[in-house]
Amino acid sequence: MKKFLTLICMIACIFGLTACQSEEKLSEYEQWKLDYAKQSATQNIIPLFTSYMDDEMAVSLDIYTLDEITYIMGSENQINITGYVTKNGIESFHSAKDSTGKILEIIDTTAEIDDDTIIVEATVRGEKKDAIAEVIFSNDMFMDIESVSLNPVSGMGELMTKAALNTAIGMGTVFVVLILISLIISLLGLIPALQAKMAGKKEPARTGADNAAAQITAQEEQADEMDETDDLELAAVIAAAVAASEGAASTDGFVVRSIRRRA
Repeated sequence: MKKFLTLICMIACIFGLTACQSEEKLSEYEQWKLDYAKQSATQNIIPLFTSYMDDEMAVSLDIYTLDEITYIMGSENQINITGYVTKNGIESFHSAKDSTGKILEIIDTTAEIDDDTIIVEATVRGEKKDAIAEVIFSNDMFMDIESVSLNPVSGMGELMTKAALNTAIGMGTVFVVLILISLIISLLGLIPALQAKMAGKKEPARTGADNAAAQITAQEEQADEMDETDDLELAAVIAAAVAASEGAASTDGFVVRSIRRRA
């Protein structure tokens, strides 16, 4: 029990130290940068990019290069922002228009220092739904704007609808895959029957080929036997002719060893 209480006390101390570090007092210069970032975001940057939610305003800078946009933002609006970041911010605000509708007012603003950046988040009220406008500054004396975006806030009903839709899609995919697997398994049982059927079809063809080969072999053997018979008969006739020419009464003393045809 004592060990358990000691462990609880250690965990509490760790969380307490973490909280103390997170609430560490900012220097006067850092606090000034936070205040300046909040004021610049709410009074200048967010209203400026809100105006680009209009379709005509959204394309008004398309005729300029990124370097020219950087110069325009600095000379006309007195903000340190590159043309690339400006284009991305305009696209973010303009694309959120369908979800939020027209921006009516800024409800609340928070700012914090995150290492080398200062992040300002402003909750804005829209005709259709609220959104979070985020402006990120560089944490230095120049306070360059590194990012501008507008992110619509989804309500609980919308989140539940998306969750239900994702669940339905996931379960539907699983059931479809299971059905396909079942069909494949059921088709595997037909493979032996198909193999047997194919083997039955191929058997007559093999028998016919074997019969043809056997017939050809028999004919060749028969032809060889006939050739041997003809040779024997021819040898007997020649032996008889030789015996007659010699005046012998029989062919017992004659042996025909070979027969050569003369051209």
